[in-house]
Amino acid sequence: MGRRDEQNLDAGGDAHVRRERDAARELRQSRWWKNLIQNAKCHYCGVQLNAKTATMDHILPVSRGGCSTKGNVVASCKACNTAKRDHSFLDP
Repeated sequence: MGRRDEQNLDAGGDAHVRRERDAARELRQSRWWKNLIQNAKCHYCGVQLNAKTATMDHILPVSRGGCSTKGNVVASCKACNTAKRDHSFLDP
């Protein structure tokens, strides 16, 4: 079991949420994220985004055990990110 997996055993707990919010801040500063949001489209509605309008959405929310990793975040518009709140894309 990797370090990140071991940390997720506390999924949804306050320590997990703090850790992942810090990780998300770091990820937003990464070259990967900056490249992703240049001329991106919202993962959910397809609206055109730019660096000012793109938000980082966790596919599996941090509050439900998700991590701030490249495989769990997508670019989305503020409206879709707000509407999704703490739901997973798998929720009905």
